[in-house]
Amino acid sequence: MKILILNGSPRPKGNTKQMIDAFCEGLRSAGHEFEVLDLCRLNIRGCLACEYCHARGHGQCVQKDDMQRVYPLLEGADMLVLASPIYYHGLTGQMKCCIDRFYAMLYPKKPMKLSRIAMLLVSGDPDMYDGALFSYRGDFLDYLGLKDMGVITVQAYDPGVPAEKLEEIRRFGESVR
Repeated sequence: MKILILNGSPRPKGNTKQMIDAFCEGLRSAGHEFEVLDLCRLNIRGCLACEYCHARGHGQCVQKDDMQRVYPLLEGADMLVLASPIYYHGLTGQMKCCIDRFYAMLYPKKPMKLSRIAMLLVSGDPDMYDGALFSYRGDFLDYLGLKDMGVITVQAYDPGVPAEKLEEIRRFGESVR
């Protein structure tokens, strides 16, 4: 299975990265192919709502930035994993810009291959996940009809994902089918 993991954290050694590394360890042991994109290291601008992609662009965005790296990976993926710290009750701005730009290729329908999604979230507060989960359910499960492979949330402060949570995430990666 080909899996695209989008890292929405600006911290290269933070909790989100620790979670991704554990998940990838599990994926690797299960024999999956995966790619991790650090969105905060890419130049991805927000959607312009210009409708070029659906009027004249035939699914291609008018903006030519680092989303050009994301689109082919998304098109070839069987599964998408969104990994993000929680900022103001939701995903990071970098992650949100990327998701908004999915519109060019995912509307009115998703790529045939993409069928599954999972989410890894971390916050210092255990009750801050509602905004991110609303997007996950509405945008990906309901609208795109992707299969929910699971959401793992971690309450932690940098650096500090508990070892038992990292093991749970590693086993989650191993269990992906």
